[in-house]
Amino acid sequence: MPSPTTRVLALLELLQNADERTGPELARTLEVDARTLRRYVTKLQSLGVPVQSLRGRYGAYRLMPGAKLPPLMLTDPEAVALSVGLLFAKQLGLSDTVAGAHSAQAKLERVMPPALRGKLRAVSTAVQLELSQPVAHLHSERLLEMSTAAEQRYRVHLHYRAADEQTTERDFDCYGLAWRSGRWYAVGHCHLRRGLRSFRLDRIASLTPLTTTFLPPFDFDAVRHLALGLATLPRAHAITVRLQTTMARARAELFDAIGVFHPLGDAVMLYSQADDLPWFARQLARLSFDFEVVEPPELRGALEDCARRLVRLAGLPLD
Repeated sequence: MPSPTTRVLALLELLQNADERTGPELARTLEVDARTLRRYVTKLQSLGVPVQSLRGRYGAYRLMPGAKLPPLMLTDPEAVALSVGLLFAKQLGLSDTVAGAHSAQAKLERVMPPALRGKLRAVSTAVQLELSQPVAHLHSERLLEMSTAAEQRYRVHLHYRAADEQTTERDFDCYGLAWRSGRWYAVGHCHLRRGLRSFRLDRIASLTPLTTTFLPPFDFDAVRHLALGLATLPRAHAITVRLQTTMARARAELFDAIGVFHPLGDAVMLYSQADDLPWFARQLARLSFDFEVVEPPELRGALEDCARRLVRLAGLPLD
């Protein structure tokens, strides 16, 4: 049977994991009666933990908002999640978070039990992340500003620097943010272009909050919109390919950023844009299912060149 001290610590963990909990709920979880629960609450309060008692039909308890708690109680999965999160924070292009990640880990380790501290260090020292794309460095303040605008749904005024160094001003409703290929993007409605647009955060010269609010589309997927937007940027060649497979298999063997997938009968149409047809031919050559190039004819030539190279590398005679 758990000791009273164990139950007091369990009570603290329950209060840390929710905004508030009712007395009966806490008593039932701890397997104690209401009087014993009140005694545990008093014990926490005597230790300096700011537990508030809330009035109501059954009564409730919560930790005082913003209070600094002496202990930090984490389960093993929570510790792993924090460790991996700190690893990513060091490599996602936020220039001022590397030192912050190191100091956050040091603070976590100081308040953890020895066994859990060892597990945290093991993850941080043994795990490596491979991010092959070059990372565009960004100050975390820009990410926080745009994230707040998206969460609180207020419009912002941007000074935005394009790839050609031209700067424009525009009002923007941020529906969400995404990280892709080494860069952070804000995705939403641009009032200058009157449509959905994606903006690299490292190219935003200034951001000013406005008083106007907005309502984002229901269940908006910033990552998917960004992938489709990048896939359909105007390039040298417009490509249409009929894939003899299902939608699920097409997406499993390719990737969303390659183009737009559209089911058509028992096949899937792939619409894309590309500057490098030999690269696109190599993506098609690795597919396990059949396909037909609808356009452009030059892509068929690139596929033939790719096939001849593979035959040569295999040591087979060329026709």
